[in-house]
Amino acid sequence: MKKTALTAAALAMVMISGFAQEKKDSTVKKNSGYEFTVIKENPITSIKDQYRSGTCWCFSTLSFLESEILKEKGDTADLSEMFVVSRSYHDRGIKYVRLDGHLNFAAGSSFGDVLHVIKDYGIVPQEAMPGLEYGTEKPEHFEMDEGLKGYVEAIVKNPNRVLTTAWVNGLDGILEAYLGEIPETFEVDGVTYTPESYRDWLGINPDDYVSLTSFTHHPYYSQFIIEVCDNWRWDSSYNLPLDEFMEVMYNAIDKGYTIAWGSDVSEAGFSRNGVATVPDIDRKPDGGSDQEKWIGKSEEKASETAAGSEEKVITAEMRQDGYDRKTTTDDHGMHIFGIAEDQNGTRYFMVKNSWGDVGEYHGIWYASDAFVRYKTLNIVVNKNAIPKDIRKKLGIK
Repeated sequence: MKKTALTAAALAMVMISGFAQEKKDSTVKKNSGYEFTVIKENPITSIKDQYRSGTCWCFSTLSFLESEILKEKGDTADLSEMFVVSRSYHDRGIKYVRLDGHLNFAAGSSFGDVLHVIKDYGIVPQEAMPGLEYGTEKPEHFEMDEGLKGYVEAIVKNPNRVLTTAWVNGLDGILEAYLGEIPETFEVDGVTYTPESYRDWLGINPDDYVSLTSFTHHPYYSQFIIEVCDNWRWDSSYNLPLDEFMEVMYNAIDKGYTIAWGSDVSEAGFSRNGVATVPDIDRKPDGGSDQEKWIGKSEEKASETAAGSEEKVITAEMRQDGYDRKTTTDDHGMHIFGIAEDQNGTRYFMVKNSWGDVGEYHGIWYASDAFVRYKTLNIVVNKNAIPKDIRKKLGIK
């Protein structure tokens, strides 16, 4: 049994500037030429750094849930990403072997994976399981990822012709060596919790959250499994028309909720400076397709795109074409928490990233309405953040 004592001071973190604070100086101007004015900003916890690990899905979902805790309880929590990563790899390894290796087994995953882990195993604070048992100060998972993959591939070969009863313990042994032992109990402010009781004390109910998307290859107002490799649990998302999908996002922020956001970030418009826009777009000269291609630009050139330049109208057909032709891919999970405008009145979503204190806005990105419409794969929101008429259409109670 592993028992860890924690204090409230150890759990407390500096929150990113809140809405009331932002009103004192709500205009942010940087070298890129953009001037952003905050319209609505909901509370978030501190910026984290996933560093050399493919765990954005976990960092972003836990950041989202930390904001949910702030909204409902007023408490600042720092949840352990590596507790979730460990339990996710455990479940994935078992499913990989059951399917004889016909499943994605890699670092990437989905928002829904985090919710499954919390529902099945609970959650622990960061200090109860930092997950850095391999001698570095930040996550570096490439060796662990490759070692785990090699192990489960060996098990799939079933060299004994009958699987032993030991192989799952072997999988967990590798995870424990890199990420640490799963704590059975721990203390916060003198109270002893299990992972399950801590989840319940925080008030996290995974059933309160739903995944939404918007594509035309499945019927609207139905559910379907988004066909990306990282969705290895085969979770379903509700499918909405694009305008209603965006209505949910704006309504969520307006009502004080935040959003777990999955997006393509490989395009030139997603700069490493903290701004994501749809840059100059060029139609195919033959006019035979509605698909619009990105003009090749370096990151430096993309960051010099004129602030507030008029962006094309994004359509459902453009989104679908990008998905079908693999120009929109499942790249990165982030956390949307606010809305801002640039100096020309263009709306942007305020995004908390998990790349540490980087870019002109110290870990915060501003993603234009057009970018979000075009390049979003899916979102997860509290079901109460969805307008009632849309919830009714989806059959969500």
